[in-house]
Amino acid sequence: MTTNTDVTTVLVTAATGKTGRRVVERLAGRGLEVRAGSRGGGTLFDWERPETWGPALDGADLVYVAYYPDLAAPGAVEALGAFGRLAAAGARRVVLLSGRGEAEAAAAEEALRDALGGGVELAVVRAAFFVQNFTEGFLAEGAAAGEFTFPAGAVAEPFVDAGDVADVVVAALTEDGHAGAVHEVTGPRPLTFAEAAAEIGALAGREVRYVPVSEERYAAELAGYGWPKEQAAWAAGLFASLLDGHNASAADGVRRVLGREPRGFAEALAAAPGPLAPGAVA
Repeated sequence: MTTNTDVTTVLVTAATGKTGRRVVERLAGRGLEVRAGSRGGGTLFDWERPETWGPALDGADLVYVAYYPDLAAPGAVEALGAFGRLAAAGARRVVLLSGRGEAEAAAAEEALRDALGGGVELAVVRAAFFVQNFTEGFLAEGAAAGEFTFPAGAVAEPFVDAGDVADVVVAALTEDGHAGAVHEVTGPRPLTFAEAAAEIGALAGREVRYVPVSEERYAAELAGYGWPKEQAAWAAGLFASLLDGHNASAADGVRRVLGREPRGFAEALAAAPGPLAPGAVA
């Protein structure tokens, strides 16, 4: 593949998120001009405020799109279509983060593709469940405390390192040959959530338990944490639908794009600072 050397500006949306901040770091390390788009950062960008999209895109040659809260969320199709029409006016290449095996996310992908038209290169990176959800995401508090609940039953998931996702995104942004590609990125092997808890406990040197719960019970727990009931029900339903077994196999996207094997669950955990690090106290 040929690396482009004429890049001027790269817009990274959701730049403080798990993949966004890693993409920013990697692009900045290559000497590129990076706009880190966020609600409170240097480049104002808020998915709930469409008036911020145009100014952030103005002059951007490359764009990384990470939609919040999820491409499967209500309103995502409309938002991605509107964003794509703005991006089509000046961007040369767009990389979209998507969910693996999400029918609703696929509809949002198509909305962005249609809006960009034929003049903008689009690559899609469909990611498995992040390892970092246990270290810096919504399961981190429970994992650090020694017990977390989730509506996954005994289904296995090929957890992916967010750093691997960022590496694939950066390659798709800065190298030729990814136009029209859909890269499915996962870890090297599937683990059940109980097996993931055991690996977390082995690394941290203490017991960590996974407690499977029903979709309804998990929605009630989220509501108990202050989530609006409709949003809690939607999130619990999304997790349950994604973790029904159809995503249980590993994919080869990391190997195909980067020419190396993806990082394993324990390796990604060990590289993460925080309460799950060896010797840390919850």
